[in-house]
Amino acid sequence: MRLSKFPLSTTKETPADAQVVSHQLMLRAGYIRQLGSGLYSWMPIGLRTLTRIAAIVREEMNRAGALEVLMPSVQPAELWQESGRWDKMGAEMLRFKDRHQNDFCYGPTHEEVICHHFRQDFRSYRQLPVNFYQVQTKFRDERRPRFGVMRSREFLMKDAYSFHMTADDLHREYLNMRDAYVRIFTRLGANFRPVKADSGNIGGALSEEFHILAGSGEDLLAVAEGGTYAANVEAAETLPSGKPRAAAGAAMTKVSTPGQKTCEQVSKFLEVSLSGKVKLLVVKGAEGGLIGIALRGDHQLNEIKAAKHPKIASPLTMAAPEDVLKVFGCEVGYLGPVACPIPVIADFAAAEVADFVCGANENDHHLSGVNWERDCAEPETADLRMIAEGDVSPDGIGTIKFYRGIEGGHIFQLGTKYTRAMGVTVLDADGQAVVPEMGCYGIGVTRLAAAVIEQSHDASGIIWPDAIAPFRVIICPIGSDKSPAVKDAADKLHDELAAAGIDVALDDRGNRPGSMFADAELIGIPHRIVIGDKSLATQQFEYKHRRAEKAEMIAATTAAVLERLSA
Repeated sequence: MRLSKFPLSTTKETPADAQVVSHQLMLRAGYIRQLGSGLYSWMPIGLRTLTRIAAIVREEMNRAGALEVLMPSVQPAELWQESGRWDKMGAEMLRFKDRHQNDFCYGPTHEEVICHHFRQDFRSYRQLPVNFYQVQTKFRDERRPRFGVMRSREFLMKDAYSFHMTADDLHREYLNMRDAYVRIFTRLGANFRPVKADSGNIGGALSEEFHILAGSGEDLLAVAEGGTYAANVEAAETLPSGKPRAAAGAAMTKVSTPGQKTCEQVSKFLEVSLSGKVKLLVVKGAEGGLIGIALRGDHQLNEIKAAKHPKIASPLTMAAPEDVLKVFGCEVGYLGPVACPIPVIADFAAAEVADFVCGANENDHHLSGVNWERDCAEPETADLRMIAEGDVSPDGIGTIKFYRGIEGGHIFQLGTKYTRAMGVTVLDADGQAVVPEMGCYGIGVTRLAAAVIEQSHDASGIIWPDAIAPFRVIICPIGSDKSPAVKDAADKLHDELAAAGIDVALDDRGNRPGSMFADAELIGIPHRIVIGDKSLATQQFEYKHRRAEKAEMIAATTAAVLERLSA
């Protein structure tokens, strides 16, 4: 591709409203242009990278045995009403009416649509298993679109859906998709990590996210140093230590703590560690009434875990201060498990603390030297807290360290959540109607482009891995307008590389060397060949890899260039 025929619009200025590096560089390099809030057009150079990402995804999905389809982005409300999600999706789903006043949505996902098509065409167990995928535009009306295409309202997504006769076969395909995702992210050239995750609104019993590690990532990941465990902190398990609780060594004593309501205030006031304090949070119960959640003072509640507890209302709802005052007779900051008027569920770590400090259920007072069983009822226990850095890994191998990640993919075992709701059945070998198991597997194609940039850039611009760069190599001829030898050598190299199947750009715009080099680095082309009269005089080209600090001289032949590209 000759850049004189290719619209390349780069700028040195960083857009004021672009907060993250990928957004800044994609605008500066001319990859995207904003149309509206959370809406972006992909310009020719950006679309080349987006197409390459999509091609890798398609190749690996096909290799894994999935079948490509294309479903409408506009979906009738009736399907979502069948599944029960029409009202549950909330404001993120863009709803509208057609000229006949029929309700539709711009699809944020396609579980309902694929279930509808499946029940139209599939009748027998002999037709299963099957896995359909598409690369299609989605729309989610984000409250605060931000970070460019990282969290835009319209985006390109690969979503796949599999159907199975048994849970075991669903798990087999889940692992097949997991392997396919590992191959996809490896081919992208990204530093990534699959992590255990919460299924969120999609549902299902088992799910994993695929994160590209980057300091700007919105997700916090718990990764075992010295082990293999990895999970989103929201889904990371915490387990009992397995050690017996220490014996009581102090007498329970009421102490005055005027105005000291927070754990930090009380710990400082009484000169005790946060880990030696137990706090009591009050939430609404699943069957009405209130439930107390006991946590160690240095730990934070995991709201997702709490909402899944059968005795706690979902969504998790904290008790109103006036309700707490009515039941306990004191303010929220002075609650504790001693003589507690409501049932208490303690996090594993809180249940292991001895001689702890807690609220006295009396304003301006706390209790010290409190022990479970002796001073208050032995509580029911559960995993209710956020995992913390330095914790032993849930599998017992290594200790937890936090990393930031950008979610690029998510795989789910949905079970029968959607097929049952939508009345999907097939006949088994005995002629009996069976509700098939279902899996769901998504990849944010547009987000991947931004995520790779967040992980791979420097002060000069983007650093693309070879596999997804818009051009793999750029040729920069110096003074070609005045030197026929330079022009001929550049044209010859361009044509021979293109004939060899290499995506090559020839910067024949007539720019000065500094401008050519700056553009090449900004747009992130991995390999650069500089051709000038001086180097040709010694039958050499100047070669530089985008990550290298210095250039090197190589033989002025196409074969030498191809050798460097394959190194």
